[in-house]
Amino acid sequence: MTSTPTKIASPAPSPLRRLLPGAPAGREARGSTLLRHLALAVFAGTLVVLVTNQLAPYQNLQVARVCAFLCVTAGHTVLVGLNGQLSLGHGALMATGAYTVALTQRALDEWAVSGWWTLPASLLAAVVLTALGGLVVGLAAARLRGPYLAGVTLAVATLVPAVTTIFTGVFNGEQGLPFPAQTPPAALGAYFQPERWLAWIALAAALLTMLLLANLVRSRFGRSLRAVRDDEVAARLAGIPVARTQVLAFVVSAACAGLGGGVYAMITATVAPGKFPLDLSLFLLMAIVIGGLGTLAGAVWGAVLLVALQDLPGLLTEHLSLSAGLAQRLEGNLALAVFGLVLIVVMLAAPGGIAGGVRAVRARLRAALRRRRVPHRSPDR
Repeated sequence: MTSTPTKIASPAPSPLRRLLPGAPAGREARGSTLLRHLALAVFAGTLVVLVTNQLAPYQNLQVARVCAFLCVTAGHTVLVGLNGQLSLGHGALMATGAYTVALTQRALDEWAVSGWWTLPASLLAAVVLTALGGLVVGLAAARLRGPYLAGVTLAVATLVPAVTTIFTGVFNGEQGLPFPAQTPPAALGAYFQPERWLAWIALAAALLTMLLLANLVRSRFGRSLRAVRDDEVAARLAGIPVARTQVLAFVVSAACAGLGGGVYAMITATVAPGKFPLDLSLFLLMAIVIGGLGTLAGAVWGAVLLVALQDLPGLLTEHLSLSAGLAQRLEGNLALAVFGLVLIVVMLAAPGGIAGGVRAVRARLRAALRRRRVPHRSPDR
């Protein structure tokens, strides 16, 4: 009696193995992932556009602010969550993009240059200039670790607002730098809501950022980011250029922050150092931790929390009869206190952040549904 040979399944390739030269490229998988992300972006964009048609002007501005912060938090979570580099200077990178848009728009207005392309050109200039700034910071950050890296980025967060107050002839100091506001196209009608148009522009920027980053983290570069975060020595042995990967992570994150800062400036139509304080960098870091570090879904939760918690002091002072001094103290400290409290609660209840908690609840629901579908069988006697 002859026995058939048993086939032994080969182990699945590890993430480091897939990064080695000669690993399969997986073009079909990349193509299907791109199409899936594109379809999801179109669906989300259509849904938000339909929602903005039913919202009041102030609520549309809130949607625009959420989209602007989403550009920043998405890039920030790629740097901190996927690559393991701590940054406390993303508020300054936002300011760099905002001032670039303001200066570009003012220059185009002085030269009497107009057209639909002026705003995309200003946002592109903000992305490029902020990416160059991220390259400079990333080159220094690639040699540092832990508190030293945090100290360098913290110095950047304090340097940029100081520059705007020193060179008052260019940046107009604490008074701020106004520039022409973006108006809706004439094709949308004379009575089209300008706040809705701003929300659409911010939504387009956020969807483009999310689409690019979603495909980036699924690519070879995304696997390199995670490999460097998990073990630099093993990543270096696998042939991954660790320093270059860390610098590129900073460049990508800075470009997203520059785009978010430019969109934020477009929403307010003025840029001032007071809009990008040191607290903003702390808020951005806490937002991605609360939302879910290392996930783009967590970046969405973080952007929503940023807008909601920053508006909380104004809502309280509006509905409560408080003195002027107490209201001013609340506006300055309440948001940071609430952020810290939410951070503690979320870390105790869901260490993976809000996105991790949602995944855990969804997994439990699926397990419960599977148990209901499987019929109970009595044990054989």
